Amino acid sequence: MATTWTRRTFLTATMGAFGATGAGGAAFAEGDEPHTALRNRWRTLTLGTGFDPAAEPCAGRLRRVGELARAHRAAMRPTAGGLWPDVPFDPPAGITLSLGRLHTMAEAYAQPGTGLTGEAGLATDVLAGLDHVHDRVYHAGATPHGNWWEWQIGSPRLLLDVLTLLHDEAGTARRGRLLAAVGHFVPDSALGAYTGTSTGANRVDLCRVAALHGVLGAVPARIALARDALSPVFAYVTRGDGLYADGSFVQHSSVAYTGTYGCVLLDGLARLFALLRGSPWEVTDPARQHVFDSVEHAYAPFLHDGLVMDCVSGRAVSRGVQSNDTLGVVQSDHQRGHALMAAITLLAEAASPAERDRWHALVRGWAARDETGPVAADPQFGVADLARLIAVTGGPGPVAQEPAGHRFFPAMDRAVHRRPGWAASLAMASDRITYYENGNGENPRGWHTGAGMVSWWHPGGGDQYSDAFWPTADPYRMPGTTVSATPLADNEGGGWGAPRPDVRWVGGVTDGMYAVTGQHLKGLGSTLEARKAWFWLDDGVLCLGAGITAVDGTDVDTVVDHRNLGATSAHGTPALTVDGEKQPARDGWAGSWESARWAHLAGHGGWVFPGGAPLEALRETRTGAWRDINAGGSPAPLTRRRLTLTVPHGTDPDGEAYAYLLMPGAPRGAVAARAADPGWATVLANDTGRQAVHVPSLGLTAAVFWAPGTAGPLTVTAPAAVLVRRTGRTATVHLSEPPRTGAPVDVTWHRPVARVTDRDPSVAVLGTGPVLRLRIDPGTLCAAHHCTVDLR
Repeated sequence: MATTWTRRTFLTATMGAFGATGAGGAAFAEGDEPHTALRNRWRTLTLGTGFDPAAEPCAGRLRRVGELARAHRAAMRPTAGGLWPDVPFDPPAGITLSLGRLHTMAEAYAQPGTGLTGEAGLATDVLAGLDHVHDRVYHAGATPHGNWWEWQIGSPRLLLDVLTLLHDEAGTARRGRLLAAVGHFVPDSALGAYTGTSTGANRVDLCRVAALHGVLGAVPARIALARDALSPVFAYVTRGDGLYADGSFVQHSSVAYTGTYGCVLLDGLARLFALLRGSPWEVTDPARQHVFDSVEHAYAPFLHDGLVMDCVSGRAVSRGVQSNDTLGVVQSDHQRGHALMAAITLLAEAASPAERDRWHALVRGWAARDETGPVAADPQFGVADLARLIAVTGGPGPVAQEPAGHRFFPAMDRAVHRRPGWAASLAMASDRITYYENGNGENPRGWHTGAGMVSWWHPGGGDQYSDAFWPTADPYRMPGTTVSATPLADNEGGGWGAPRPDVRWVGGVTDGMYAVTGQHLKGLGSTLEARKAWFWLDDGVLCLGAGITAVDGTDVDTVVDHRNLGATSAHGTPALTVDGEKQPARDGWAGSWESARWAHLAGHGGWVFPGGAPLEALRETRTGAWRDINAGGSPAPLTRRRLTLTVPHGTDPDGEAYAYLLMPGAPRGAVAARAADPGWATVLANDTGRQAVHVPSLGLTAAVFWAPGTAGPLTVTAPAAVLVRRTGRTATVHLSEPPRTGAPVDVTWHRPVARVTDRDPSVAVLGTGPVLRLRIDPGTLCAAHHCTVDLR
């Protein structure tokens, strides 16, 4: 460093940067050395500041910490195999869980209002527990086995936090032994090459361990190493783990993971920025701005009314109610959303004032619209995060509304569409992105979630996927998917994101408000093949399928929806209407139609089938348990009612097709009126060569070209996605090349054009006049390219 840092210059810098209480509320006392000041800051980040321990909801949270600590303390029975009889050290997840219990006990000792605050005997028991863990399993020279994460991240994070809370009580010798253990399992080499398990969110966690290890051990070089090892995380990647320029976040090489690992990354960086700001080891890499940009570019699109969409949460969707004794025993899309909100709130302390104001408005909006799981009642938070969130959500300032628009994330095959009152997401799979992730006994039946699953939310429907959706769902009936009935084994295709289809054409193009998306589908564990396309509009999503073929000797269906109707009739029994006739509402009822034109589910929305389509419906009650889809889940049975709508394609279909319009939240009259208006939209093509539509009221023509060809007024010389939007005498052509070959694509719009008024540098104008002819140099990232013209 160019600056010579002394105790005085460090304290001056940190006091100036943070004011009197620092980023985490930690005051720097005169006489503190840098490492002491940072340790005190981490302690305050962990315990919180600015809250009243006698006022709710913090008072209740603190009492709960005390209750858990008492229970853990009473049940502790140290043996050679563990600290508690129900949590053996082998497998090593037991080490992490044991340290988690010790952390709860240490927190009860350090926090006010727990009923155990400052009790010397409790501190003694915690330290005895640390000694037992050290002596039996977690010490320098021991050989790790099983899951690497437990040894390098899970256990040392908790151990170091306990040492921070009981620093003085632990004493010099004990601290030395425990820090030596952390150094053994997390050596400097763990922060070397940016590869393997040391990438993305895992790299941030490893840096957190190394930084705090350096703080507690007063080793400046270790803190500097942790800071410098963050830099690869800031850079945009073009393959593998990390943040992408298009807003995608990938972990485990092929899993769309914004909602969980992405949250770990954001939270970890927020804490490290807060810890090191103003110190000799401040994170100053200018590329860290990518992290701040990601809040609105990568994370906010997947947050909706307090939840984070399941399509970016990987195997975490299977966690639900766990069978352990954590503070927050339920994990849902809302809890994952709240965790992201907490991370954004903490990161805001290091952001610019303008960014902070925008993010606070977003957090207030998400919290205000969350009718399923209020943030203040979320049991996952300790008082530190809770106090920060309450300060923002209950504070003054604007409340941001959900923005209307479309976001496509080519690098992780995901799309999000929003309109006033509803939102939808799409999950696809390719040779880049897995069908689903399973591992550690989690999510063994998520097989078809990447086969075009469309999730959607409407007013009052925020718990559709929160209320035991996953343990009670039919895994062969994910909404929006086209699937074979071929039986699949648990963990079919392998673990950790291994199963990926051998297809390249998965992608689309958007102008920011409307979009077209396509997926060349190959079934997991079957011979199923199909072309699927989605056209994202104002009041719905027009869904097309073509070339649906299989030779497995089993049925193939397109799942129009698989709605969760709640546990009992006390939640209401929404009426299903098909072509104007109300259908029976009894459990076990099934219906079929040779040519249904529209269907509506009261309180949810409706579907229109242009020209009519075969349709099957089933009302059923399904029972399952979280243990069925997660080895650590609760075995308690859960029952939910379901309505499933499918378009059947028969056994071994050969070139079958479908078309339907999804209208989230639409009233019955609106669905019936749309079905009665054949001119509202025209399907220009729906086959294995191209899928295209024209919507006159929107001035929209869009097409998925699986091969060179023509659809309506559009012609291309190579596979592409094209969207044309006309407004008055102006039109804009948008094109992407989902196969990502990088080869030039020529597009012709058979429409008289006067002149080109704007274009991307990648777009060359080959001709105007009676037709518009363009040549696009697409690159290899499925990026959108545009050209705006004046019409004749």
